[in-house]
Amino acid sequence: MKQRRRIDCTESQKALMWEHWQKGQSLQHIAQLFDRNHSSVERILAETGGIRPAPRRRSPLALTLAEREEISRALVSGDSLHSIAKQLGRAASTVSREIWRNGGPECYRANQADRLAWDRSRRP
Repeated sequence: MKQRRRIDCTESQKALMWEHWQKGQSLQHIAQLFDRNHSSVERILAETGGIRPAPRRRSPLALTLAEREEISRALVSGDSLHSIAKQLGRAASTVSREIWRNGGPECYRANQADRLAWDRSRRP
């Protein structure tokens, strides 16, 4: 028997699924709209017990992409961790952990660090 490859949905597709579900449409109908099996739609809706999850947002305490880009530029120019932290108004330990968590001074990339931080922020 040929096994079907799992197809992940984008966030916009999931949002549309939730809209149709809230309107009271059946799993079968929603699945047909997305050319999926109803069990795929059911899996997505059941992850949160059939209740639409709150939109994800970042904590105001988390480093922003702009701060990460500033860290990246400062590393390239050879600034110390303390001077980078002072420029950002953050603790030196915050900057240090951010750099080492994302490849170290030689490999740090702001966009990649920001994407990884967003991925790591998901709770299991």
